[in-house]
Order: sequence, then structure tokens, then C-alpha cells
Amino acid sequence: MSFSPQLIALGEYLAGEFDNREQAIAEPVWYVHLRLWLRPVNLFSEDSITLFAEQANIVNLAQPYRQRIMRLRQGNDFDAPLQVQFYMLHAPEAFKGAGDNPDLLNTLTPNQLDLLPGCILTVTQERLGSNGYKFAATQPPDTCCSFTYLGNSVQVSLGFEATATEFYSYDKGIDSATGKATWGAILGPYRYMKRNQY
Repeated sequence: MSFSPQLIALGEYLAGEFDNREQAIAEPVWYVHLRLWLRPVNLFSEDSITLFAEQANIVNLAQPYRQRIMRLRQGNDFDAPLQVQFYMLHAPEAFKGAGDNPDLLNTLTPNQLDLLPGCILTVTQERLGSNGYKFAATQPPDTCCSFTYLGNSVQVSLGFEATATEFYSYDKGIDSATGKATWGAILGPYRYMKRNQY
């Protein structure tokens, strides 16, 4: 299957190592200094570009967390022609540190993943000049991204914006009883800058 130029660009923009150093220095009370890895993996390659995501606090890079899989593919909607589907790893500990050590991903197979049906984003793009885009990924209305992790029910609100050099994360943890955000981009997005291209 041939991929659209927009899907290829989205994959290239997301694949890399990022951090929010400038934001954390400017607003240390509200934003922790984080490193984010988005590593290409050879899964679902027949119709998708797939990434392994992981992040860590800069002061404790040996303890990364939030391992997940992002599957980028063509959508069915003319107004939002791209989609991102999230998956959870059966055993995230087995791949802990793979953001910085991608060899750990060589054994990853689709059988080690759980599809998260409500955890899907629709992606729109805006043209920037003659050869660039700004992508915006949002959850469709009336969808809920929830799953069980370590025996706990977890609900999250997902979203991001991406250009060739920046990744803004709008991810938040949600208290399912109150609907209020409890962690993440509560006061606005985490503003990551790309440090390395993968």
C-alpha cells in the first residue's frame, strides 16, 4: 500500500527524541522537564506507520514510563484523513528503556499488544509554506479513552499538535468520577522540541 505524503510527513515529524527544556526552565512550577522518545517499529507496516512511545523525567532517565504504541494510518473521513490508534503493551516492563535502546523493540509483535478501542485520534493538517504541515490530533466527540492498568481503571484525554520541529502534547489523566484533569497538560500543552530525528 502506498502512503499519502501527509501520512509520511506525520510519521517523519513524530519519529524522534524530544524534550521540553525551555518550557520547564520558564515554568518549573507547572512543567516537569521530560524527555520523550517516539521510535519507529516494524509493526502493521502493510497499512500503517507505527511508533513506540516512552517518556522519562530528565532527572531520572533510568525510570521511563508511559510505554505505548501509536499506529498512524489513513482515515475514512475527508475532513480528517489521518488517524492515530493507541495500543497498550501486555508487559510494558519488558520494553522499559526501549526509547533510548531500540534494540529492545526487535522482539515486539502485535500479539504483545492490546488495542485500546476508544483511544483513537483524528488528525487534520494545515499547510505551512510550500513543503510543511502543522498536524492537529484530537479525540472524536463522544469518545472515551479508558483502560485497565495494574488493576486500576484509567481514563485519559489524548491530543497533540506536531510540526517538523515541535510536538505539543495535550494528554491528561481524567478523574472518571468528576471529569476533571488530574495530571498532564492541565494548564496547556507540554511543548516539546525535537532534539534528534529517527
